[in-house]
This record gives sequence, C-alpha cells and structure tokens, in this order.
Amino acid sequence: MSSLSRELVFLILQFLDEEKFKETVHKLEQESGFLFNMKYFEDEVHNGNWDEVEKYLSGFTKVDDNRYSMKIFFEIRKQKYLEALDKHDRSKAVEILVKDLKVFASFNEELFKEITQLLTLENFRENEQLSKYGDTKSARAIMLVELKKLIEANPLFRDKLQFPNLKNSRLRTLINQSLNWQHQLCKTPRPNPDIKTLFVDHSCGQPNGARAPSPANNPLLGSLPKAGGFPPLGAHGPFQPTQAQVPTPLAGWMSNPPAVSHPAVSGSAIGLGGPSIPAALKHPRTPPTNPSLDFPSAESDHVSKRTRPMGLTDEVNLPVNVLPVSFPGHSGHSQAFNPSDDLPKTVARTLNQGSSPMSMDFHPIQQTLLLVGTNVGDIGLWEVGSRDKLLSKNFKVWDLSACSMSLQAALVKDPGVSVNRVIWSPDGSLFGVVYSRHIVQIYSYHGSDDVRQHLEIDAHVGGVNDLAFSSPNKQLCVITCGDDKTIKVWDAATGAKQYTFEGHDAPVYSVCPHYKENIQFIFSTALDGKIKAWLYDNMGSRVDYEAPGRWCTTMAYSADGTRLFSCGTSKEGESHIVEWNESEGAVKRTYLGFRKRSLGVVQFDTTKNRFLAAGDDFSIKYWDMDNVQLLTSVEADGGLPASPRIRFNKDGTLLAVSANENGIKILANTDGLRLLRTFENLSYDTASRASEPPKPALNTITAAVAVSGAAMAERVVSGMNGDNRSMVDVKPRITEETNDKSKIWKLTEISEASQCRSLKLPENMRVTKISRLIYTNSGNAILALASNAIHLLWKWQRSERNSSGKATASVSPQLWQPSSGILMTNDVAETNPEESVSCFALSKNDSYVMSASGGKISLFNMMTFKTMTTFMPPPPAATFLAFHPQDNNIIAIGMDDSTIQIYNVRVDEVKSKLKGHSKRITGLAFSHVLNVLVSSGADAQICVWSSDGWEKQKARYLQLPPGRSPTAQSDTRVQFHHDQIHFLVVHDTQLAIYETTKLECVKQWLARESSAPISHAVFSCDSQLVYASFLDATVCVFTASNLRLRCRINPSTYLSPSVPSSPSVHPLVIAAHPQEPNQFALGLSDGMVHVFEPLESEGKWGVPQPADNGSTSNATAASVGVPGAEQAQR
Repeated sequence: MSSLSRELVFLILQFLDEEKFKETVHKLEQESGFLFNMKYFEDEVHNGNWDEVEKYLSGFTKVDDNRYSMKIFFEIRKQKYLEALDKHDRSKAVEILVKDLKVFASFNEELFKEITQLLTLENFRENEQLSKYGDTKSARAIMLVELKKLIEANPLFRDKLQFPNLKNSRLRTLINQSLNWQHQLCKTPRPNPDIKTLFVDHSCGQPNGARAPSPANNPLLGSLPKAGGFPPLGAHGPFQPTQAQVPTPLAGWMSNPPAVSHPAVSGSAIGLGGPSIPAALKHPRTPPTNPSLDFPSAESDHVSKRTRPMGLTDEVNLPVNVLPVSFPGHSGHSQAFNPSDDLPKTVARTLNQGSSPMSMDFHPIQQTLLLVGTNVGDIGLWEVGSRDKLLSKNFKVWDLSACSMSLQAALVKDPGVSVNRVIWSPDGSLFGVVYSRHIVQIYSYHGSDDVRQHLEIDAHVGGVNDLAFSSPNKQLCVITCGDDKTIKVWDAATGAKQYTFEGHDAPVYSVCPHYKENIQFIFSTALDGKIKAWLYDNMGSRVDYEAPGRWCTTMAYSADGTRLFSCGTSKEGESHIVEWNESEGAVKRTYLGFRKRSLGVVQFDTTKNRFLAAGDDFSIKYWDMDNVQLLTSVEADGGLPASPRIRFNKDGTLLAVSANENGIKILANTDGLRLLRTFENLSYDTASRASEPPKPALNTITAAVAVSGAAMAERVVSGMNGDNRSMVDVKPRITEETNDKSKIWKLTEISEASQCRSLKLPENMRVTKISRLIYTNSGNAILALASNAIHLLWKWQRSERNSSGKATASVSPQLWQPSSGILMTNDVAETNPEESVSCFALSKNDSYVMSASGGKISLFNMMTFKTMTTFMPPPPAATFLAFHPQDNNIIAIGMDDSTIQIYNVRVDEVKSKLKGHSKRITGLAFSHVLNVLVSSGADAQICVWSSDGWEKQKARYLQLPPGRSPTAQSDTRVQFHHDQIHFLVVHDTQLAIYETTKLECVKQWLARESSAPISHAVFSCDSQLVYASFLDATVCVFTASNLRLRCRINPSTYLSPSVPSSPSVHPLVIAAHPQEPNQFALGLSDGMVHVFEPLESEGKWGVPQPADNGSTSNATAASVGVPGAEQAQR
C-alpha cells in the first residue's frame, strides 16, 4: 500500500473516531495493521477479553514471528491458564493447556512440563515462582507492564504505536478544500453555492436553481467552524506560492525576524512554503522556483520524541480511542489523577556508582536500564530492577592521534575528565557521552552488557556541555554545544559535521531540539543567560532572549511536545522554573517553592505531561504543571546532596536521584514498584536478561528532546552543590562507623541465648556436616550443601508474625521439598564424598543452582529440584564456582589441579583456561565495576584476571605470620566489598582487606597462634561488618572499615550444654542475609544451621571501637579464644 493510501487510512480512523464508530475503528486498526491502539489493548486485557486480545494482536504479529511476539502470546495465554486454575475450572485449564500453550512446548519443553504440573496442585501459588501471584486484577496489571515493554521492543510494532500528528477533523478540512477548489473552477460561481453531494464534482448553475446548504452548514462538514461559508478563496490554492513567513512556533520570540527568502509551500499551516523541511535542508540556499504540493509520508510527518501517551492538545489530534476533547494549553490529563499515588516517592533501590553521578538517563524502551556518567569520567550501566551493574567504563580516548594537539596537550597537563552529559538515542540503539574536555563519544548498544564503540568526535575547544539526538532530515544527528560558544550538528552514522551555529557570546550550556508543525529547530542557552533558536539552515539565530537567572539554564518540553519549560540558576543561587508562551516569547508562569539560595545548579525534568521535578534543598520537589505552588517534596530517606541530579524514566514510574557517597537512589510509584517486582518473579526464559532493543537503524530514528543540562556550572562554581570532594581525587573509601555511644569502649560479649535472637533450623537426619551455605537472593530462604552431596532448602512463609516472608530468627522456616519428594543430590566421585571439596553458586534470580561435590558439576532447577544437566566429569574436580555478573551462561570454575576454567554453559565449551596458582582453587569473585575476576588458592596466592580478555593482571601471596606456611587444607576465600573495588580475604590465620587495582593490603587482622583458626568469614550485605567463625565455635563481628572487633558470640549462646565441647561441633561456613545487614547464618559440623540476629532493642551487633588518636592503621583487637589478650593488627 502506498504512503498516501496509508495516510488515508489514518484520516478515516480519525473520522470514525470523531463520529464515535468505536468498533469499526478498532476493526480497521487490526485489519490494516497500521496503528496498534495500546489503550484499547490495555482495556481488553484488564477486562480479560482474551479472544479479542489475540484477535486484535493477529493483525500485527503471529506467535512465531520473533521472540518478542512469542513472549507476548505466552504471557497472555499463561495468564488465561492461571485464571482458570484460580477459579478451579480444571476442564477449562486443560483446554487452554492443550489448545493454547502446547505450541510453546517445542521451544521450551521443560517449561511446558512445569506449567502442566500446576494442574496437580490444589493452589498453583504453592509453586515458588508463582507464590507472589495476587488477585486477578493485580496479576493482569503486572502482566501489562511486561507486555507493553515487549510490544515497544518488538520491531514489528515500530512506527505503529502512535497516531500521526493531525489537526482535528483533517478529512473534513481536505473535503472543504476540494469543494472550495471545485467552486473556484465553476464558470459562473454563485455567492451561495448549491452542493448536494460529494459523489460527483460540484458545479454551479443547475437548471432548477435549487440551492443546497453551504459546506459550512452541511451536516457532514458542519463540525468545522467557518465564518461566512467558505474560507477565503486562494487560501488553499495549490499553484500560488505565498510570501515566506517566520515559523509560528518561533515568531513571537523574534524581535527582528531575518528577511530570509524561504521556499513556499501551499496548504501549509504555518506558511513556510515549498518542499517539507527535511527536503529543504538538503539544499537550504537554493529554493525551487516552481514549488509543487508535497505529500510527506507518515514516517516523515511523525517525528518521535520520548514515547508518550497519545492524548495531545487541540493542536494535535487525539488518538482514535480517545474522544477529542481537550483545552488549549492543557495536556488532556485525567482530572481523577491522584498525584500522591502517581509520583515516584518510595526509595526502591540504592546503588553505589563508585564516583559521583553527574548525569543519568533511562533507556527509552527498557525502562529499568539506567545510564550514568560521573565526575571522574566513568560511565556505568545499571539494570535497576535486579540491581546489577551491567557495565562500567573509565574515560579513555579511543584514538589519541586523531585528536587536536590542544586536546593532547591538555590531557598531558591534567588528565582529569568529568562527564557532563549522557543520553540515549530515541530508540535506545545508541547513547552519547560528552566530557569536560573536547570529546564526544557515541556507543552502540546491543542488549545486556554488549556496548560497542561507534563514534569519537573531537567536537569543541574546551568542555562539551550538552548533547542531544534529533532527526531534522530523516537522518539521525547528534547536536553538541561547548565552551567555544558554538552549537554543532553531526551525522550520527558517520560523524561528519553538518552544521555549525555561531552567535552566542558566552559558553553554550545546553541544547534542546524540537519540532512544531513540521518545523525543526534547536533552542540553546548560554552562560550569559541568552536563549537562542536555530533552524537547520546556517542562516543565524532566530531568537535572542533573556532567561530568568541569566546564567545556567536548561530547557525541556512536556512529553507530548506542546509545553515548553526552562529551569535556571543565577550566580547568586536564585533558581527559577518557568513555563514559556511560545507564540509571544514571554514567561507564562513562574513556579514557586525553591530555596532562597540554592546550593548549586538546580537540575529538572518533566513527566506524564503533568509534573515537573527539580533537585533542590537536599530533596526532590514536585509541581503540577498547571499550579505554580509546590505540590510536594521528598527527601528520599535522607542522604541527598544539596542539588541532586534527577531523571525520570519514560513513563514517569521511576526517578533516579544522585545521593551522597557516590550513591544513586531509585524512587518508584506504585507502577514502578510493580515494574521492579517483575524482576523478582520472572517465569519465562529465566536465563535471559531484559529484552534487547532493536539494533541501530540510524536512518529511521527521529527527534529526541534533550531534557536536562550538562554539569558545566559545577566547574564554574566549585563545590556549589555541597559536594566539596575534588573531581579528580574521588578514591572510593570504606565508610567508617563512628562511635557515639560512649567514650569508654567495651567489647560486647554474648554468652547466653537471651542476649540475641538465634534460631536452629529444622534438621535433616541424613546430613552430618554443612559444607556450603548461602541465602537466596530474594532473602526468603537458605540453601545448604552437605558433605554427603545433598542440598537442603529452608523457606520462610508470609504470616502474621512474618509479614515480609523474609528469613528471620523470630519465625521457624519449613525444610522444603517439591511434591515429588526428590532431593537435589550431586554426582559424587568414587572416593568417599565426605573427603571431597563441595562448592555451589546460585543464579541471580534464584532459579538455578550450580553445584559439585567431587564429581560432575550439576545444574539444578530450584523449583522442581530436577537435575537440568551435568558436565565436566573429574579429573580435575571442581572446587569453586562463580557466575559471571553479566551473563549467567558464563561460569568461572576453580579446579583441584590449580586451573580456572571459563565455561559457557549454553554452548558447552571452555572459553579460557587460566593458569597461575600452584594448588587447588579455593575462592573466586567477580567485580562488575572493574571487570576483573579475583581468585585465591590453597597456595595462599591471590590473582587478578581481566574478565574481558582473561589475561592475568596481578598476583600476590598473602602476608602470613612468621613461621606459618600454607597447608593443603588451608582455604583462602575472597569476597568483594559493596564498592566492588576492595575485597575481603579470609584465611585460617587472618582477615584482610585488599584494594584490587594495586592488589595492596590496606587492613589486616591476625589471629593469635595460640587461638583457634578462622573457619570462614563474610561481609554483611552493606559491607559495614565482617562476620567470622572460628574452629572453637566462637563467632566474631568486626567493623569492616578497620577490622576492629566489636562483638563476640560465644559457643554457649547457641550450642546446647548436652553437646560435648569438642572440636567436632563448630561452624564451617557463615552466610550473610542479602538485605538485612545484621542477620547471618552458621552451618555447623554436626549438620545443623543456625540463624542469628541482634535483639530488637539493640538493633545491631555491639559498638565499634574508637580509633587510637584518630588513627586506624595501628589499632589493636582482642584475640579470639583468649579473653583480655591483645593482638597486633596491621
């Protein structure tokens, strides 16, 4: 179907909607496949009209078109199946299983079997992955969040999710124009034309002289308000080019509009004639002498900004499923909207970036994917749903030889670089990073952590202050501005420079590209407070205006592109958010509620066509766009800088906020919390991450609105935002807890059960010794591996006493087994399994456990306990396992022959074999910040390997006490600190904290030679504490920052007096709860597992020791096993 025919369908859809032929509208949408009406789809899903849902979808995709489509149909049919089970309609459920879900068996037979097994359960919520399933209404709402993401990511739906920008009653307007033209061609035109039909051309002078109503009063065309019957003749004359006019969106801003002769186009709503702007841009200086009517395609007419709700103002037509009722200057939002419910106010995630965030941006499709740039030039990519840091990159010039000599000299003189702006392209296939030194880097994004270098541009002399993507001529461009007072436009595919805009008298601070009525333009702001606007024609600025504050100003449109706002801070610290009247170039309203003197440059953002947000006064402040009074402010549980950086995701359900100590907080509303919860309950393709975006299609992407400004002003006024740390010297540090209890410190000794909360978990008589112990990532279960190769799983249930369902010492869990009664049992070697080394690793979503006990490595399904596969038969035997942080299919496997094998489960292939140790591997830990793997062995050696190329970077032996040499039984364990830069080393003689990049020991605690050896130790989940167990059954709690002892739990606290105090009963392993920093569990040599928490009245384990004379480098710590004795600590 031709482009014009396609557009005719849209005109008919608009007409049908205005005439309220609702069923016909949706039938035409489905049959044509041109417009997927998300609102209609949502309504049908909410109402459970499954047949209509699938019928509507069938107009756009089939089950087996691609993996997105398959997942969409699977989720819908699974929901239909679960609802039948919930109603105990087994016959209906079986019918759905056979007719609807059977098709997926060929793609994932194991999953189909699990779904089938649900029929055997009285309540399908007994299945772990479905335990959080609520009522039907909430389940449909949660599913819809996932479906919308899949539809938006599905390439088959591209360009079908938004109705074109049309004025109301466009078809009627065209018919009126046609009638005008027909009347104009009449040989004897009458003043009051006689029109009876549209089926044939009109002509005046019928023999009977009968008169018909004029088009203005015709019932078909009557909804068009026309004064005096017809529009002026010639208003739509296609052969008479009109005088060039200033584009309407800019006209009011221009004090002296330039007398530029532009090509004319007839029928234009603005009066800029000739070809459409994209065509004119190709030859901006040579307007055609004989312009003709140009019909732009729907693709060129529709310029996508941030994907938005399709209800727009009266300037742009509403979608076909919404009645076209709106008010000038308003966004058409629902008046029943409750702001207190819909603003992101709940702190749902806290992340540590490692250096101070300067700019953030959420992915436009994967709305939980957050891009971050920092004040030391680092960029990070976070999946905030799972809290995974997918990627971390330090600043590096890709090709120094291609850079200007001034940049090379500047970097030699001072290599310190800050990120000023990060931003995604409109479809999420690219992202841009601009730095405080000359450079712009564009990366291509291919899903998960697959980020590739795309373009590096030496863009400006001095700092580059802002970047935005736009598509002025259907070709994606990158717009930058900088200290050299210029704005430049670059081809996003090749990096070729297309335009340079000069005219500012001060460094350019921000850019904001936009379009109105087919006119593409760019707003820019400079540090002298000037606002200018530019067309893509090298003809100079069209606007010269003063911004409130006259210093650091950023501009942004509402999501629907109809309302313009700016946020600025003056040199004196006065901040302003205003809305502009574009037609007059004047401030329309000024919002109130800022601190009298802001401590930094305020950053702002817009969302939902209704709300504004800004970071000010150690909080986030919200306004309703239609009310100048402050709506509310949120402190996000404290810990925010004076002027935090903020960024909404596309739907406004999440808000990223920079926090102190290099932190980022993710705030969520109810929908946002549901969105994040989906990461905790994934049920399809559990090994894969969030859906990948489309691959880069640089010539089809259109305009994006640059929302927040760069951070250049932070350099102009150092420390203005309350963060007085140097931009270069931001070496991460381990936070030290201060002692505010008492100046006279005393070690907290716990010797009785009443002094803490402890719980012995239900026992299994088949188990004699716990070899490995871990909490599940969800925090509601504990998994143990016993020395006889059997796994045990204890699960806590929600109850009145335990509303969260998380692991606790206050409520006893259930020793859980599936209904089949099978156990997860490892393959064992021919030798005694009790003598073998046990190891396991848990996948991030708790779905799978990888485990070995001297024999083959087994992969178990945590829900069914079934063995999914076994691989790698000994010799050599596996002694330690670790999942790659960005890819669950990659496993690092430590072997008893001292090698480390990097194994890809999916393709059953060893990718690399790392050699560097001389004895068996006893510990492995990945840092997703530094992209390294740290290994430790029974040889007391620590090695650091690059996880990019697997080459060895550094190696060092532990500093053992004099006269102590490593034995074959000595395990050396490693675990990364929360900052992913330091790591804990555990050896039977010591605890130590190492810095990874230099592999230097920064803290060390040595056990006395006469005391019991250390059996195991771990960080608490927040890395503020270290829990250590000893072979004499003592447990000690240390402050992590200085490895000073703060609490000792004696064996009498948890071991029964009937248990002989012999070396046979002692902790072998210790595990920390993933969310509760004061909870840990012990696995004992008698097969028991105990959970410990401090008394609720205490809230924590003891009080930290004060530093001697303010120093922590030569502190002392009480030795374990000899009360009162002291042991030197390095």
